[in-house]
Amino acid sequence: MLDTKVVSHLPGLYHGWPTLARRGDGELLLVCSGGREQHVCPFGRTDFMRSGDGGESWSFPSVVMDGPIDDRDAGVLETAKGSILITNFTSLAYEPQLKGKGERWQAAHRRTTEEGRRKALGTWMIRSTDGGLTFSGRYRVPVNSPHGPVQLSDGRLLYAGKALWTSEEKVGVCESADDGKSWRWLADIPTRPGDDHREYHELHAVEAASGALIVQIRNHNGANSRETLQCESTDGGKTWTIPHPIGVWGLPSHLLRLRDDRLLMSYGHRRKPFGNQARLSKDDGKTWSEPFTISGDGAGGDLGYPSTVEGDDGVFVTVWYERMADVPRAVLRQARWRLE
Repeated sequence: MLDTKVVSHLPGLYHGWPTLARRGDGELLLVCSGGREQHVCPFGRTDFMRSGDGGESWSFPSVVMDGPIDDRDAGVLETAKGSILITNFTSLAYEPQLKGKGERWQAAHRRTTEEGRRKALGTWMIRSTDGGLTFSGRYRVPVNSPHGPVQLSDGRLLYAGKALWTSEEKVGVCESADDGKSWRWLADIPTRPGDDHREYHELHAVEAASGALIVQIRNHNGANSRETLQCESTDGGKTWTIPHPIGVWGLPSHLLRLRDDRLLMSYGHRRKPFGNQARLSKDDGKTWSEPFTISGDGAGGDLGYPSTVEGDDGVFVTVWYERMADVPRAVLRQARWRLE
């Protein structure tokens, strides 16, 4: 562990569910749900930060998505063609809390009509082709997951996630063959016998060196509750194995293929020691190492969603959100570390 620090610039506001990505030129991109008062509220928006020095310093956040209801989660990816994609989903989960809240909450809720709020529910993406200077308007995509889509070696983009705010709430993968402009449903992920697929959440994917695709799932079914489940595809995502446990208590996970072709999974650990952990796989996800600790000094379970990038100098950077004991609202924390 080289250093750990807070990197968010607005300590009076609550920050949640970030994603960190590294561009081809080495610049780091960081997005989160910012502008918030608390874990569930009507003020959520998507904030965007940049670092040109490997996480030593970060730009002041710019707001890139802020609809009339709560904007939650935030994923970011630079595609092979250099486009930047940012994802989020919107929610009305704050509505039951409106009674008894002050005028600020009421005014935020009244930014649009009831019909407008229902229309604003969705899973969304914006796209930039000029390095993040400007972005498109938001457009709907079939699924959401906290860390967004991934780039595949054949040029496609793969987005493993859940079809929120739909009657079926399907869980599966979508693909884009046009650099994220449009998306199509590729395949359902099968449900393990005895499970309810609606209790699968917050997926993330990675392509292994062998070409196999791996998806990890936050599981809230009774069997292996709050453990990470995993499934695999060897035909480009057309079919998937039945999700299975890998012996990891923690959620949700972020997957990264390292330069030496090992796989790294980073995930939140919401029981003592509260913090974030990571594991390595040397065999394309068939087995995972014992955990090592990225952070273990958390004050409670309101933390996690770590994502990790690997620098050219062998330094890894991990960012997560955390409600710390000495600050009023959750902040973004960063750790820089090396593998021995």
